[in-house]
Amino acid sequence: MISVEGLTVEFSGRPLFDNISFVVNKKDRIALVGKNGAGKSTMLKIFAGIQEPTKGNISYPKDLTIGYLPQHMTLTEGNTVLEEASLAFDHVQQLESELESVNQQLTERTDYESKEYHDLIDRSAYLNEQFLMSGGGNFLAEVERTLIGLGFKRIDFDRPTSEFSGGWRMRIELAKLLLRRPDVLLLDEPTNHLDIESIQWLENFLATRANAVILVSHDRAFLDAVTIRTIEIVLGKTYDYKVSYSKYVELRKERREQQIRAYENQQKQIQDTEDFIERFRYKATKAVQVQSRIKQLEKIERLEIDEEDNSSLRLKFPPAPRSGSYPVIAENVEKSYGAHLIFKDVTLTINRGDKVAFVGKNGEGKSTLVKCIMGETDFKGKLELGHNVKIGYFAQNQASLLDESKTVFETIDYVATGDIRTKIRDILGAFMFGGEASDKKVKVLSGGERSRLAMIRLLLEPVNLLILDEPTNHLDMRSKDVLKEAIKEFDGTVIVVSHDREFLDGLVDKVYEFGNQQVKEHLCGIYEFLQKKKMDTLQELEMPVANKVEDAPKTETKAVQSENKLSYEERKELGRLIKRQEKSISETESKIEKLEEEKASLEEILATPDGAADTSLFEKHGKLTKDIENEMSTWELLTMELEELKDKIS
Repeated sequence: MISVEGLTVEFSGRPLFDNISFVVNKKDRIALVGKNGAGKSTMLKIFAGIQEPTKGNISYPKDLTIGYLPQHMTLTEGNTVLEEASLAFDHVQQLESELESVNQQLTERTDYESKEYHDLIDRSAYLNEQFLMSGGGNFLAEVERTLIGLGFKRIDFDRPTSEFSGGWRMRIELAKLLLRRPDVLLLDEPTNHLDIESIQWLENFLATRANAVILVSHDRAFLDAVTIRTIEIVLGKTYDYKVSYSKYVELRKERREQQIRAYENQQKQIQDTEDFIERFRYKATKAVQVQSRIKQLEKIERLEIDEEDNSSLRLKFPPAPRSGSYPVIAENVEKSYGAHLIFKDVTLTINRGDKVAFVGKNGEGKSTLVKCIMGETDFKGKLELGHNVKIGYFAQNQASLLDESKTVFETIDYVATGDIRTKIRDILGAFMFGGEASDKKVKVLSGGERSRLAMIRLLLEPVNLLILDEPTNHLDMRSKDVLKEAIKEFDGTVIVVSHDREFLDGLVDKVYEFGNQQVKEHLCGIYEFLQKKKMDTLQELEMPVANKVEDAPKTETKAVQSENKLSYEERKELGRLIKRQEKSISETESKIEKLEEEKASLEEILATPDGAADTSLFEKHGKLTKDIENEMSTWELLTMELEELKDKIS
């Protein structure tokens, strides 16, 4: 259906993709994987026609339709939820409008024998046929079904989209995309803003009703549920596995082991040849053999080993100050919003050192109970924190947790104490806030940047109760593993709100299940809990009950207004930041060009006998290669952040 032929994308002479080719077939469900900066999002943009390759082409039938859901998008204003989702059928509405206009003309005209009148009759017949083939007036039912599947309820349909948080508005965009039923769906991190039930619904939709799907996701379980083919991007090349993600991980390990063996064998062959050349270079009787070996060496196609991605965050929480034996005790806690009861009779005790999970459907009260523990909302009943409990809180909505008037540096400087204050710049640099980026105001940071900033705060604050609300949404798979290990080693108490069962596996020893206005305690890990419930996945907790009226999504009116209606000063600040970001990108490009030139010069030296004999040059070559890769990752991140800044100001 789609043919990728000789695709090359270069930056400053360095290929992000190098002459890659593959075919996307009808009904393929492909996971696009690779380390950060490998080019996964770039590949989706090329498929979507947003970015052009340096060389090569993508061929597909003229009438093929493509739908693209980016990680970050510009959301429209002014429509209701139903009106915005119905734009998926704007072509049907245009047909209907034109049909009404033509029929109106037919009723008003009296020149029944004229050519124009007969042309109008033909046009009316054609439009009516197209209208009926497109679903006619029945498309609204399909729109409503999709919105309900993604977590909306009927009373939300007439609410303005501006009343909803960014996560819920992203669901509207996803609904529009799914309703268009394109021949190829391109999805970049589609689960980041979805709750468990909506992920379950999306998994089922993609597996049973979608056509071809190409997606990027850091959710292993989601990839396994949806995809049947995995394409890995590494070192500018692609490796195609006709298997799901988990099976790919096994096959990739085998391939890497084979690569290492082949590489080692080739290196031995090269070394033996070079030794022979060096030994007999100046002996006339061996001149022919030496020349033959030199030519043989020149013809060898050097093998490369896939580099492991070691650039993830390395997290280590500071020692936890000792708290009382019971950090959280709740007795008959009840919470309502107006007449709507969230939960009642919640009685639980969390012991010092416990690592617990809050699981259940969105809207059943997981985050609400966290707010009760944090003292951010009122409630009935008794809820006490133990002696000397110090809370560290990481949540999805960073906007409400960080002081938007502070800069990145000021945010960290405020919580840093002791000797660590002398290392703030180094810490910020390690989290991609180096140089002028540390002077950014929090209010202009993207969601991913705010997540990283909040993570740094957690690393610096000595706490003994960690509360983490969906902490993995902006982390790649390796970073999730690193965070998981850091939490396991943390000697305090941990509460994790998450739909990521792979992340929770082996991490928590107690599960609190939220549902039906109750909270039930299960003294086991996440998979033991699922077995007890006779379920395979957490998603099965979220299967909707027939005819059940769901809670309205929570809105963030002030936050949304402040995000979408920038003042003159804020726009001015954004303008300055855009210029700084463009300058940073230009500087990074210059660094890459300089490193590439240095590497090319070094390779010329390595090609000489003296150079090949100097092992320190090989070490320098390896360092240059790594430096170039790091700068490329920085460039891609800076470019993405620039796009986000421009989206904010537009």
